[in-house]
Amino acid sequence: RSAQEMKHMENISSLLQGSSPGEYQRLDPKSEREAVAAPGEQPWEMIMDKKHFKLWRRPIEGTHLYQYRVFGSYTDVTPRQFFNVQLDTEYRKKWDSLVIKLDVIERDLATGSEVIHWVTHFPYPMYSRDYVYVRRYSVDKENNLMVLVSRAVEHPSVPEDPEYVRVRTYESQMVIRPHKTFDENGFDYLLTYSDNPQTVFPRYCVSWMVSSGMPDFLEKLHTAALKAKKMEIEVRDYMSAKPLESSGEGKATVAAAEHKSDGTCSPAQLEYA
Repeated sequence: RSAQEMKHMENISSLLQGSSPGEYQRLDPKSEREAVAAPGEQPWEMIMDKKHFKLWRRPIEGTHLYQYRVFGSYTDVTPRQFFNVQLDTEYRKKWDSLVIKLDVIERDLATGSEVIHWVTHFPYPMYSRDYVYVRRYSVDKENNLMVLVSRAVEHPSVPEDPEYVRVRTYESQMVIRPHKTFDENGFDYLLTYSDNPQTVFPRYCVSWMVSSGMPDFLEKLHTAALKAKKMEIEVRDYMSAKPLESSGEGKATVAAAEHKSDGTCSPAQLEYA
């Protein structure tokens, strides 16, 4: 399905692309919504067109929330660098100034699935939000794709903290397709994202926060990947790393795995995706 969605968005990008880079060929609103939506899907509405990405949204039925979709492309970093930078939690603490806390709570040694606790600043006067989520990543060499999927879960090691607001509804999927290979510059990516930030602010305020925050995050992510490319910072290679390593982090994971009876996540949670 990931490959099909990526192919569909690549076709849409070609359809909407103007005669010069960054130029958007605007269709009438109805045609645009129908073009972006795959057969049988609820229509998407384009809300932003930037040089390196386009952003769509659509209402989540029965709620006041939106699901967002980003289709973007870079030519100055490799897919491997972009993939690794997103997965390296220690590096993100350095390049993402909104991070208050970002820790791996548990890792499944067989699959590499991880439970993450993420605490992030929210705009004043709102409380900071915290997320507990499981993420799974894979590299599909046959279809030339990389996939990173995350979903909110509960974990006994991370009870709610009155200092933060716990976000219990969160899903994210990113698909990366190299233009050539995983180690040559150039790739497209498709990010589909939704969460419920548990705010009493009107929907248009939440929508504004997402539409203004998304470009900023993507730009910081791109800059971080460029720094990793220039070897200004060492980033773990998740493509070639084996699940069980001799690092301190790996030993901590073994210890967690040996104490399953302490109430850690079930295999079904860790193997999500």
